[in-house]
Amino acid sequence: MTIFPEIKKRFGFGCMRLPMDGSQVDLSQTCAMVDCFMERGFNYFDTAHGYISGHSETAVRASLVSRYSRESYILANKLSDGYFRTADDIRPIFETQLAACGVDYFDFYLFHALNSTLYRRYTMCHAFEIVQQLKTEGKIRHVGMSFHDTADVLNRILTDHPEIEIVQLQFNYLDFDDPKVQSRACYEVCERHNKPVIVMEPVRGGKLADLPPEAAQILDGWGGGSSVSYALRFCAQFPNVRMILSGMSSMEMMEDNTATMSAPAELNEVEQAALENIRSILIGEKAIPCTACRYCVDCCPKAIPIPDLFAMYNAKRQGKECTSCTQGWKKASDCIRCGKCELACPQNLMIRDLLHQISDI
Repeated sequence: MTIFPEIKKRFGFGCMRLPMDGSQVDLSQTCAMVDCFMERGFNYFDTAHGYISGHSETAVRASLVSRYSRESYILANKLSDGYFRTADDIRPIFETQLAACGVDYFDFYLFHALNSTLYRRYTMCHAFEIVQQLKTEGKIRHVGMSFHDTADVLNRILTDHPEIEIVQLQFNYLDFDDPKVQSRACYEVCERHNKPVIVMEPVRGGKLADLPPEAAQILDGWGGGSSVSYALRFCAQFPNVRMILSGMSSMEMMEDNTATMSAPAELNEVEQAALENIRSILIGEKAIPCTACRYCVDCCPKAIPIPDLFAMYNAKRQGKECTSCTQGWKKASDCIRCGKCELACPQNLMIRDLLHQISDI
C-alpha cells in the first residue's frame, strides 16, 4: 500500500529560499516557479511561520493558494519554537498560520526542529496533545516532526509518540555518516519505527551545488547532469524516503531539479564512489557547516548577517573570489555574545566563537 497516496511524486518545493526582490519575495517569479512545479506533476509545498522573516506563508497564499484549487496541492507547515510560550499560545499561532496561508487545514503539520531541549519544552506545553486535537478537528491531516539531534533522541521521541506519522531529516551524502548529524543512524531509527522520511537539506544549504573546483572536476564530462542532480539522486535511492525537499530560488533551479526528480535514476557504483571522493574533499576543507537557514539572523539583536559572513569565509578558504557587497552590513565583531543564535541553530554551531574567528573579514 502506498503511504500518503495524495503525494504524487517524491519531490517538494521548500519555501524557505524563495526568489527575492530586495526584502520582499519576488511574487512574479515565484508564481512562475509554482506553475512549472505543478505543470510537471509535483504538488508538495513546505513552509513555516518564520521562513523569510514571516514572508513565506503569505507568499504561498499569493502564488499557490489563491491560484489553485485546495485539492490540487499538499501544504505542510510547522509549529516552531519562539512563537509560543505556553500551551495557551499554540492554538492561536496555529490559527494565525492558517490565515496567513489562506487555508482551512494543513495536509502535514510538523513539530519544528526537535532536539532534546525542545522536546522537553514541547512536552511541558502539551504541544503533542494539542496538535493531535487539531487533527481530530480536521485542521491537520497528518502529524510529523522535523529533527536535529542524535539517533538516540529520535528513538526516544518516536517511542513516546507513535502517533507521529512522518519524520523530516537533514539527509545528504555529505552528512550521511557525519557523527554529529547522524543522518544514516536517524534514517535507520525511522525504518525501525516504520516512519517514512522527508529529506531536508539534500544539497546541504547549497554546498553540494557549488562544489570547489577539485570536487567539481570529478563530475565534469560525465553528462550525468548538474552537481545538484547527483545530490538529489543520492537521497532518492533510499526506499524509506517519501519526500525530498529543495529550497529553490530561481526558475533555473526549478527546471533542473524537477527534470531530475521526474524519474530519478539510481546511482551506479562509479557514481557512488565519485560522491564519496567529493565528500572526502569537502570534509578536508574544514569549512563552517552552515546551511543558511537564517534562524540565527532572525533572533540576533544586532542583526548580524551570520550565514552571509560564513559563506564569505568559506569562499575564501576555497580560493574563490568573493564579490558580495558588505557595505552597510553588521560585522562579526559586532557580536555581543548573547548566545541566542546558538540556541536557534539546528546545526549546533558554536556561532559566537566562529564569529570571533572570522572577525577580520
